[in-house]
Amino acid sequence: MSATTTTITTTTTADLTRKYCAGVACANPAGSLQCPTCLKLGLGTARSFFCSQDCFKKSWSDHKALHKSATSRKPSLLQALKDTLSSPSPLLRVDPESGTYDPYPSFSYTGPLRATYPLSPTRKLPDHIQRPDYHADGIPRSEYAVSASLRKIAILNEEEIEAMRTVCRLAREVLDIAAAAVRPGITTDEIDEIVHKACIERNSYPSPLNYSNFPKSVCTSVNEIICHGIPDARPLQDGDIINIDVTLYHNGFHGDLNETYYVGTPSPSAIRVVETSRDCLNAAIASVKPGMPFREPGNVIEPLAKSRGCSVVRTYCGHGINQLFHCAPNVPHYSKNKAVGVAKKGMVFTIEPMVNLGTWRDKTWPDDWTSATVDGKLSAQFEHTLLVTDDGVEVLTARKADSPGGPIPIPEEELKAVAGKK
Repeated sequence: MSATTTTITTTTTADLTRKYCAGVACANPAGSLQCPTCLKLGLGTARSFFCSQDCFKKSWSDHKALHKSATSRKPSLLQALKDTLSSPSPLLRVDPESGTYDPYPSFSYTGPLRATYPLSPTRKLPDHIQRPDYHADGIPRSEYAVSASLRKIAILNEEEIEAMRTVCRLAREVLDIAAAAVRPGITTDEIDEIVHKACIERNSYPSPLNYSNFPKSVCTSVNEIICHGIPDARPLQDGDIINIDVTLYHNGFHGDLNETYYVGTPSPSAIRVVETSRDCLNAAIASVKPGMPFREPGNVIEPLAKSRGCSVVRTYCGHGINQLFHCAPNVPHYSKNKAVGVAKKGMVFTIEPMVNLGTWRDKTWPDDWTSATVDGKLSAQFEHTLLVTDDGVEVLTARKADSPGGPIPIPEEELKAVAGKK
């Protein structure tokens, strides 16, 4: 799970449900104006808050259909959603076969992918699993306690380094188990279940679960999703690409890694963006050693990406990791960045370039997590947790000989087509 270059704020479930206006074809943030009839009937906040009085008036003829349904009966959630199929309300459209729906019908998606709800219930963990401080309320207090003005980069001792080696080895095992399940037809929610169970089997907590209210145990980012995709009910399709971002919390330490995998037969452009991201990470890792400025990986990554007609996302960066999920240093992936500090023996951090086929800019879905490319083009990412050694780097999350996935050649015609556009 990547760090963002902006401050993370904690959001409650109630805040998320009323974040966007319920107006017809309106994607504005919700204001404090709530439909008085909804309030009286006790309807959910997601469908009762509006950005303005004018928007409320314009949407009234469609919105009031919800009131009639609510006064006649109190159906189950799924039945209520199915009822909208015969209602003039355009707010939700439920697939009658699967029972799934897009919870953000007014949102301007940037590509073909849509959120596919309902999400499965929050997965439970046995009592013996050690939990991080945010597990109950979503607030990573230990991270917030580190003042931004005193963000000293931790240098781990030998005992701490061994703990990092252990959790990173376990994280690699879990990612490989999840990757082996990738195929057309499996849902990302099923992958989440696989990850969750594999973490429990290793006496570990899945670090993403309830981190700043993230609802699942792993991030699954498909096609145009850059990072932080929430596992849902959409089945993977032949030709998709999927990034699986796994982090484990074990004996007080976090280990973080991700890879992007092909689902079925990939297109030449999909191969280009995936293999470019993989190569960018490997090239950046080769530059890590004591004395390396943390601005340097970006100077390695972006020129390589550009040479293959790709761009590098700037919103998210690599990050320190140890007893904290995210901490100093920040490691940007683009050239001429202003990252502070140099690598020293005993420091542990991630490098995780996000590479896009189109522009580097991103747009976040209304769930406040899912980050998509603004032009809807494919994005790929790879990540390792790295330890700075006496004279170089140790890849704590390194692939094993039998790890699923792995590089494939970029078709020559694809590279020639890119070269011809320059």
